Amino acid sequence: MNDKPTPPDEQTSTGFRQAVHRTLSEAGELARHWPNYVPRAGQIDMAQAVAQSIEEGSSLVVQAGTGVGKTFAYLVPALLSQERTLISTATKALQEQLHGRDLPELLKALGLNLKVALLKGRSSYLCLHRLEQTLDHGRLSDRGDVIFLDQVKRWAGTTRQGDVAELAGLEDQSTLLPLITSTRDNCLGSECAHWQDCHVNLARKAAMQADVVVINHHLFFADWQVRASGVAELLPQVRVVVFDEAHQLNEVGTQFLGDAFTSSAALEFSRDGLMAGLQHARGVSVWQDLSAHLQQALKDWRLVMPVDPVANRYRWLEQSPDGVSVEAWAKAWQGVTDALEAWRTALEGVAPAHLELTRLLERCEALLATAQTIEQPLTQGVRWLETGSFGSMGLHQAPLDLQTAVADLWGPNAQAMAQPDSESEREAAPDPDSDAEAPPPPSRPRAWIFTSATLGVDEHMTWFTQPCGLTHARTLKVQSPFDYPSQGVLFVPSDMVEPRDPLHSEQVAVLATRLARALGGRTLVLTTTNRALKDIAAILSEDLDQAHDPEVMWQGQHTKRQLMSWFQQGGRDPERGAVLVATASFWEGFDVPGDALQAVIIDKLPFAPPNDPMMEARAKQLEAQGLSPFAHLHLPDVAVSLQQGAGRLIRTQTDQGVLVIADRRLVKASYGAKLMAGLPPMRRVHTAPALFEALREMGLTKSDTKAS
Repeated sequence: MNDKPTPPDEQTSTGFRQAVHRTLSEAGELARHWPNYVPRAGQIDMAQAVAQSIEEGSSLVVQAGTGVGKTFAYLVPALLSQERTLISTATKALQEQLHGRDLPELLKALGLNLKVALLKGRSSYLCLHRLEQTLDHGRLSDRGDVIFLDQVKRWAGTTRQGDVAELAGLEDQSTLLPLITSTRDNCLGSECAHWQDCHVNLARKAAMQADVVVINHHLFFADWQVRASGVAELLPQVRVVVFDEAHQLNEVGTQFLGDAFTSSAALEFSRDGLMAGLQHARGVSVWQDLSAHLQQALKDWRLVMPVDPVANRYRWLEQSPDGVSVEAWAKAWQGVTDALEAWRTALEGVAPAHLELTRLLERCEALLATAQTIEQPLTQGVRWLETGSFGSMGLHQAPLDLQTAVADLWGPNAQAMAQPDSESEREAAPDPDSDAEAPPPPSRPRAWIFTSATLGVDEHMTWFTQPCGLTHARTLKVQSPFDYPSQGVLFVPSDMVEPRDPLHSEQVAVLATRLARALGGRTLVLTTTNRALKDIAAILSEDLDQAHDPEVMWQGQHTKRQLMSWFQQGGRDPERGAVLVATASFWEGFDVPGDALQAVIIDKLPFAPPNDPMMEARAKQLEAQGLSPFAHLHLPDVAVSLQQGAGRLIRTQTDQGVLVIADRRLVKASYGAKLMAGLPPMRRVHTAPALFEALREMGLTKSDTKAS
């Protein structure tokens, strides 16, 4: 094993920070390992701030612009500190990048031999028991699932990690996925015949023994909330916790701190009940009828809501959600609860016969309890109904933010929590098949690091720090090193109609058509509403109909992963190019460096819909405090969303392109200057002819398109 640097509690503060600075300098380990490595002042500043927080056991919030190199800025001090570290990301993609690329390369460069583990949620791992059940008793109606199941069976015999991400072609929305993975509710625990070989257990054992553990926000909150296995066991043992992509923290956290009744959970229960009933209690009840009854009730429930190609939220303030008659809602909802009650009655008679039936009864009772909780008049927080893009639906009730919930975790008085606060937390389970034990709990306060490219436009990033209970934290803003004036052009067409005008989407589509033809595709159109997505996509598809025109696709036609792959490859025919129209999740996490993306068009300022349940409830809370919802909520939220959308364009130091924000309020409204200040400082052009001339000057145009 290589010699390790001296931990910070055995170094002077100056010595530790000097080691961090030296590592990132032009003569440091990274420069020796990567010949093309170039030190960045912003990266060093951030790394020094992270090092200080590790030494002090304090909280730090860092907004690091694109290109700063924030990943190495927190990894270098964390690794050099020798402190046990937990890194949480918003997406599985970043998890895999950290574990599979960044950490191994950096450890090699630093000459360190540390154990690194990747830990995902249960639904990311193959469950051998459920695979066995599905192979023996599963009733797959889709021929594609039957064929793919055979592939899963072959893969199960060779995989070491059991991570379903290894299965090419298996999408998150696949109906097969819940049949080969487990949940906390349907896991049999130590009673399972495959307990010793369980991929979830093996991943958690590896995590308990690791020096650095990479998880995601969903797993962090899911396990912390119930104080069960996984992160809740890991957390007491770590001294450094890093949240990358931290801008999603409040949204994810409030989801898990609330209650939810979803059609997908009820549907999975129905499928599991059918399999287990036929396997362990055949003939006792008509399991097929019970399953069919619940599935039909869920379909009838979904039919009371509008059908949308993308997710949507509906307020639920009275007896039924907005836009749904009380009678229709009551009838459909009663159908769902009646079907679950029938299941409970059937399971109560057979539950003692087998552990799986016992667990099913517990799940049924939990579903009914959640349904009853959400039905009650709302006393605090917010309640809404959400429809998914693939026919799913869910009732949600959640707090407005994380402030109260996290007060004892990373609040201003939590730093005294140097030791675990319960006997169960002190005894984090070691690997029963190994002599190794879990590292001891930290003897000093934890360091909490929160970072993202977009956390707020004001100096203290209150958009993020306020709801996350971090107003006590140190804050730092590090600007992007990109040369935006030479790499990008910003165009705000002031002669377009107002966004609320019915002609607005048509005008956006006309400009997008001309840009796409000029660039040979390479165009991403981001919309703020489903209606605009449909209208703009329809016009683009109609206008770009020539043989050599770019191919047009839009969100809802395929999964996000499939659309991303299609766009990154330049469409099915790179000679034609690709144009993608999208909304919602494509405003962030859509990373297309290089020439494949050279124009981002944002149809209008991304103000939340006036009836968005969460925003409306937060606005009322601010009003009660005598504060302006527009100034303290809506405008900061728009600024962050706008930064996220604009950030899709320039991803590397060699990228070039044009950002179009087709909303004249950005230049004419009194608040426009504040929003403009949060955007990358690209070169401004004021007319369409100037826009196309700028593209020609940068050598981006693929045709001789003229501006009219």
